[in-house]
Amino acid sequence: MAKEDALNIFLSNGSTLDTLMESYAEVVDMVQKSSISSQLKNVNISGDPQGGSVEVRRLLTAVSQAYGTARTAGEGDAILNGGVTVNLDIDKEIVEEIEWKDIELYGISDLLNKRAKNHQMAMIRELDTAFFTEAVSAGSEETITTSTIEDQIEELIQSVETTSNNNVDGVDRDMIAVSVTPAVYGQLRNYIDSLPNPVNGGVDVKRFHDVQIFSNTRQSVDAVAMVIGAVAQPVIANVYKMERIPLSNAIAVELFYSYGTAAVMPDLIKYATLSSVSA
Repeated sequence: MAKEDALNIFLSNGSTLDTLMESYAEVVDMVQKSSISSQLKNVNISGDPQGGSVEVRRLLTAVSQAYGTARTAGEGDAILNGGVTVNLDIDKEIVEEIEWKDIELYGISDLLNKRAKNHQMAMIRELDTAFFTEAVSAGSEETITTSTIEDQIEELIQSVETTSNNNVDGVDRDMIAVSVTPAVYGQLRNYIDSLPNPVNGGVDVKRFHDVQIFSNTRQSVDAVAMVIGAVAQPVIANVYKMERIPLSNAIAVELFYSYGTAAVMPDLIKYATLSSVSA
């Protein structure tokens, strides 16, 4: 399939071409800004994703020693890496054909912009679904004993906040996020709106008890609480390419991307079924 100069295909002036190409190249950037997974994933990585794999580091709590311990031992404590290797082993493509007739009727700018938005949503759906599937698979289920929606969410938050093991000794709330189904989000919103003096005037439920809250349609459980960075999902994508399809009057628009998803801190991922919603 021969490459075709978009300037010669579509337009006769370079400025309009630049605008079109920019709108297509921005799709990947917009995916990173709009998806829930991009806001929660671990970005503490080393290595080049283009090489096919990266190492992702986890949260580790430092341990204090009595003064003089390092001097007596002649060395300080070793810093544990706690790294997890993530392979970018999922390869995806979006390849669509656009007939010249459609370009003529719709106008190339509108057509490309419409397809760019659609492709953006397709990538977000793919990445978010993989992210939360991994979170639930690697995390542990928390048995919730309280009954009201606000108490159940608080109980789930505390199950992560109070985690104590060889890696961490408790977690600050500003490092935790909770993702819930729309049904749970709606109930929580109704609760906040009913308060006599609601937080932020009752118009914002994006934080609950100092923890970020997300309404998510792409998870299989009622609620997931995790430390931000508990799951890694490196993504690489080729910018949009437009090609003339041989022996036709059509253009191919192509997007190729690869990603990998892996839990880096499974001990700091908890999920739960909420009785107030499921009953």
